[in-house]
Amino acid sequence: MSRARPDADPVTAPWRGTEITLTGVRDHANPYTDVDVWADFTHESGTVLRRPAFWDGGRDWKIRFASPEPAGRWTWRSDSNCLTDEGLSGRTGTLDVRPATDDGDSFHRHGFWRMSPGGRSLVHADGTPALLVADTAWALPWRATEEQVTQYAADRRAKGFNAALLMSVQPDMDARGPRDRTADEGFDVGFEDLPAGHVNVLNPAYFQYLDRLTGILRDHGIVPVLQPLFHGFGWKGLRVAGPVVPPQEYARYCRYLVARYGAAPTVYLVGADGEGGEPQIAAGGAEIGRWDGYRQPCGIHYRPHSANRAHQSESWLHFQWCQTGHMGGHVQERVADMWRNTPPKAIANGEPTYENTGRPGRASGWWQGHEAWSNLCAGGTMGVVYGAASLWQWRLHADEPGHEDHFLAEHAGWREALDYEGSRHVGRISRILDGLPLTDMRPDWRSTLAPRGLSVPGELYLCYAEEGGPLIITDPENVPLPYRVVDPRTGATVRVGVRATAGDPVPDEGGAPRVYICHARRGS
Repeated sequence: MSRARPDADPVTAPWRGTEITLTGVRDHANPYTDVDVWADFTHESGTVLRRPAFWDGGRDWKIRFASPEPAGRWTWRSDSNCLTDEGLSGRTGTLDVRPATDDGDSFHRHGFWRMSPGGRSLVHADGTPALLVADTAWALPWRATEEQVTQYAADRRAKGFNAALLMSVQPDMDARGPRDRTADEGFDVGFEDLPAGHVNVLNPAYFQYLDRLTGILRDHGIVPVLQPLFHGFGWKGLRVAGPVVPPQEYARYCRYLVARYGAAPTVYLVGADGEGGEPQIAAGGAEIGRWDGYRQPCGIHYRPHSANRAHQSESWLHFQWCQTGHMGGHVQERVADMWRNTPPKAIANGEPTYENTGRPGRASGWWQGHEAWSNLCAGGTMGVVYGAASLWQWRLHADEPGHEDHFLAEHAGWREALDYEGSRHVGRISRILDGLPLTDMRPDWRSTLAPRGLSVPGELYLCYAEEGGPLIITDPENVPLPYRVVDPRTGATVRVGVRATAGDPVPDEGGAPRVYICHARRGS
């Protein structure tokens, strides 16, 4: 991220972050709670984008901005609720945007994620289709070191993951341990007053470290999915702060996350592991909607025993994620049921059973691949999510004490859990579906005799069959003639061709899992 001074004239490229530092001229009792700072960026075309600033310690506030316009000049002006501090209000500057001199990553080329026109899937800002393939690394922000996250991110990128679910701060009010990421039961602290059920005393050094961790993830193409304060089990099940913190404090923290992390690829998980109606979620979601000018995805992740449809009509809510729990059952009907809720929102199973949770072999290996493909084809068209026991807690080593046995993998810390086979099957989905026109694909039970299918009518038909076999076509007009048959356990294409007539089946000998992709521009 480039740095700029007020009144300077820096140059940047579209969708690249720029940081502007404002320095106050006087001290404030609690800068985090008492002082609001923002800046309006006006493009020469007339587009206006408002960005909130965040307090970064001392007298420093920072504004992070990325241009959604491909070129041109932005003029910005700061403002605040503290007009007597001229270091924060009325500062101005310009920012020139020119085309990039390098290709960059997919977010630099195509822009941040947002929701598709039909609201059912992800697209980049320029309309390029996207599919979330996420890992569950909840405790990484307060437990992991930079070296560990570099190792983690390289592994997940190599396997195909492009997102990671993160609790932004340790949420258990009664958790105790050394403030040391390398010590047993240790963790870093984002808010000094969280044990008392408040988030008013912010620790800037914690978030400066989190900047570096999320930077490592993004450098590896992994988008942080930021959750403010958990509403359910949390880290050790020790009284989470999410349902306790006053809604206005929760909303302020959501705004802080938008300010600090929202000028780079981000997903906001405003509620997690609750029933959805908690007042903190409504307050936080509205605040994210108010301040996120990039319209990055914002949604809710539920506990297993929930209706999964809170705030369905709210404009700030883009997606709903169910949870099917950690007992090793395939429950794709949860996803199918959520699809029917209106108005339409994007759907996913945000937390299937963690691999090897509680006992060796539970939900392990290909179980995870079958789960992911089944959820996707049942209507979870936002993407798929994977989790490994001992990794999500960032258990430091196989003998670290203090964790709930049901959520641990036997003889494993985070590093051993990183290698579980199931992660390969889930991550591989991004490679198998890369380049396909996935935008707003819909569950399709009519076009073939497959148990689970999706289609973009006339353009794409995609389905998963647990036992493979010939794919019998029942609605010929809706299934393109070219096809690929893929073994989802390896990613290998086992058959490719073009059916002679619309009524011909897609051939396969059967007896093994298969993914069938019928797409006019991909077959031969």
